[in-house]
Amino acid sequence: MDETVQYLTKAIEEKRTTHVVTANPIMIMAAVEDAKYGAMLKRADLIVPDGAGVVWAAKYVGQPVAERVTGFDLMHRLFEEGEKRRWKAYLLGTSQEVIDAAAEKLQLQYPQVRIVGSRNGFFGPEQDAEVIEAIRQTSPDLLFVARGADTQEPWIVKYKQKLGVPLIMGVGGSFDVVSGKLKRAPIIFQKLRLEWFYRLLQEPKRYKRMLVLPKFVVKVVRDKEKVTKPRATP
Repeated sequence: MDETVQYLTKAIEEKRTTHVVTANPIMIMAAVEDAKYGAMLKRADLIVPDGAGVVWAAKYVGQPVAERVTGFDLMHRLFEEGEKRRWKAYLLGTSQEVIDAAAEKLQLQYPQVRIVGSRNGFFGPEQDAEVIEAIRQTSPDLLFVARGADTQEPWIVKYKQKLGVPLIMGVGGSFDVVSGKLKRAPIIFQKLRLEWFYRLLQEPKRYKRMLVLPKFVVKVVRDKEKVTKPRATP
């Protein structure tokens, strides 16, 4: 985590557009099964191991990572850096009610960071230009995006150069937790690597997405020797 924050702080201060992907097993399996999605992820500037399953898999195949770097914690660490450096942030995604509540709470928690804008994530391609221009007008240092799994990272990859924001990161359900709509898993669930189960208890409708987790485990165990080999991209 410390290395990630240090690396990103330097990139932000140097105004280098950096797209961070917080990878979990569901995203990795999507990349395995969809070549275009896999190629899109490879265009990210930095991928960090968000899911506990990713940390386990890396160790299992003999290429361990130092530790888990969750998107939720990384977002807060970047806000802490923003406190020292007077950065500006823009929040994009989820419902307007949730994003407004999250913006209000983050502004109270990090008063030296200027939250210069927030917008819900319910817009289609015909509104992309309008959304991009609204973000550009505010010149944020940080852009956090929470949209659906099928649109979040593809949208960032497609428009990161037009957005011109130093740090762009997809944060999934983080705004739901910040706003108070959902609770973060207690420490015991985190230590047992069962955050996914705690979230499933709060959002049972996510069960279909969770069905990919056993497939991920089987894939890693079965293809241990091949799992780190690069795949052909379209």
